[in-house]
Amino acid sequence: MNMSGNLANQEFSLFTDFDIALFKAGKHYHLYNKLGAHRVNHQGRWGAYFAVWAPNARYVSVVGNFNSWNSGDHPMQVRWDESGIWEVFIPDVGHAEYFKYYIEGPNGYSVEKGDPYAFHWETPPQTASVVWDCKYSWNDTEWMQSRQRENPLKKPISVYELHIGSWRKNGEDGSFLTYREIAGQLPEYCVYMGFTHVEFMPVMEHPFFGSWGYQLTGYFAPSSRFGTPEDFMYLVDQLHLAGIGVILDWVPSHFPVDEHGLGYFDGTPLYEYADPRKGFHPDWKSNIFNLERNEVREFLISNAFYWLDKFHIDGLRVDAVASMLYLDYSRNEGEWIPNIYGGRENLEAISFLQEFNEAVHSFFPDVLTIAEESTSWPGVTQPVQQGGLGFDMKWMMGWMHDSLNYFQKEPVYRRYHHGQLTFSLVYAFSEKFCLPLSHDEVVHGKASLINKMPGDAWQKAANLRLLYAYMYGHPGAKLIFMGGEFAQAHEWQHDYSLDWHENHQPLNRGIQLLLKDLNELYKTPAMHQLDFSSDGFCWIDCCDADRSILSWIRKGERAGDELLFVANFTPEVRHNYRLGVHVPGFYEEILNSDNLKYGGSDVLNEGELEAFPVSVSGFTHSLSISVPPLGISVLKFSRENPDYIF
Repeated sequence: MNMSGNLANQEFSLFTDFDIALFKAGKHYHLYNKLGAHRVNHQGRWGAYFAVWAPNARYVSVVGNFNSWNSGDHPMQVRWDESGIWEVFIPDVGHAEYFKYYIEGPNGYSVEKGDPYAFHWETPPQTASVVWDCKYSWNDTEWMQSRQRENPLKKPISVYELHIGSWRKNGEDGSFLTYREIAGQLPEYCVYMGFTHVEFMPVMEHPFFGSWGYQLTGYFAPSSRFGTPEDFMYLVDQLHLAGIGVILDWVPSHFPVDEHGLGYFDGTPLYEYADPRKGFHPDWKSNIFNLERNEVREFLISNAFYWLDKFHIDGLRVDAVASMLYLDYSRNEGEWIPNIYGGRENLEAISFLQEFNEAVHSFFPDVLTIAEESTSWPGVTQPVQQGGLGFDMKWMMGWMHDSLNYFQKEPVYRRYHHGQLTFSLVYAFSEKFCLPLSHDEVVHGKASLINKMPGDAWQKAANLRLLYAYMYGHPGAKLIFMGGEFAQAHEWQHDYSLDWHENHQPLNRGIQLLLKDLNELYKTPAMHQLDFSSDGFCWIDCCDADRSILSWIRKGERAGDELLFVANFTPEVRHNYRLGVHVPGFYEEILNSDNLKYGGSDVLNEGELEAFPVSVSGFTHSLSISVPPLGISVLKFSRENPDYIF
């Protein structure tokens, strides 16, 4: 163990002088190896070393099962170096012991706090931290090595978002599936469906299950509701062995006010801003991280590193970025504090997000960072060196809102709202976008995706198939929330399993089969190689509002890697529709969302379709096709016409 030569009143420390220098500078991104509880052998005797940052406390001790929760038995000692770190080594404290920090702050305040860096916690509603000596042997070496060889943005990114507690439950008693039980089902299902990644809503420990994991107290611990840290590692390992990447939702924007958590940690606003106009979030009734403090910034970045390092996570989706960027987010005039220039931009949050992305990409260059950012903030996915925030991708919230608003309209009125579909291509390449149909769209009375769609049961299903096919044809990565893949009728309810029995209905099963085939189609070069470049897209005809038809081309990096899309947003079949093409020859239909196997009416274009020299939409040649009702046809060039004279 590293020993500091300048300790006062301390027998043992994991901190060196260099560690402390990094810590004070806010650049210690591996604090999970130093702060918290660690099983160590000191002078031939095993025990636990505890370290906690509480600079304004006047007394700190460790309480737990091993001392009958007596605050006087194991006092900690504050370091001499003004770091604000308290330490103690307690012999004979073993693996899986429960503990907290007893803290006396200024003005007589006293409280028992969980360990901010704890690797494991008691199962809620219990709130103790747990000494945890984590040991796991990984089996995903091949996956981790292949990750380093390939640019993830050049590969298909089709994300299955899920909530671990409600994806499936045990049928007998409705209890949670454990991480290991999920590991026996989820990888196989994702492979079958063709998803490339799963995105877990926050797995970190949270006291209130109804927060869906977005109100965290245990930032360094997978929720013990579903098992141990090793169990969650096993789940990630099994997904990697199946070729599935793992993205975690990560919440650096706010934290709950629960007494055992980070709030008012040492008897002062430590992790949060002191002024509630900056330090309290009106929407979520939670505290906002004080990003002016070096120690808070490195707590968060160390937390990101921890999941990437110890759990082999492939990407972090950063929650509620807009709430971090704007000082007046969800606040009225007079309820917020302008920055030093009088503006509404949160300057320290901007610099924190830039530092986070630079640090992650420096240490983990093959990892994705994804911003849930709902405004037009410029440069979210631009490099920090160019003034951007440095994310790899951004959720395309504008596309999601416009598309769902359009699809909820009766088809007879859609001709008047054609621009809601075409507008996204005006800005589609200003950022690297991911198209999200996430959990937020199927809760709080918004209705499930299938029940957002107008019409009778058949038309609802046809509209949803059309939405999915349109989404996959649109540039950008894809994300679909669990249950959407088989058109669950009910809104998502976090206390219950998905309604898997609905998947036995023909229309539901057809939608699932279409999505499976769309994921397979997405693996072709034209569908993903240029997802983030205008070189990968061009309109054939974006102006046919009267018939509510759109047509476009998706392109790969090689000449000739092209797919043609024709989408009909009305229930009227369009026979003999002329589709402009720039390459003469024969074409074939490779996917049709109206196929009978998907539950459609089977208006297909079978056999080879010949392009004739009939000019349409500025193209020299065109095909005559049947455009299915509330459907999309996807075509590709099959061969030249040897009889055609150029």
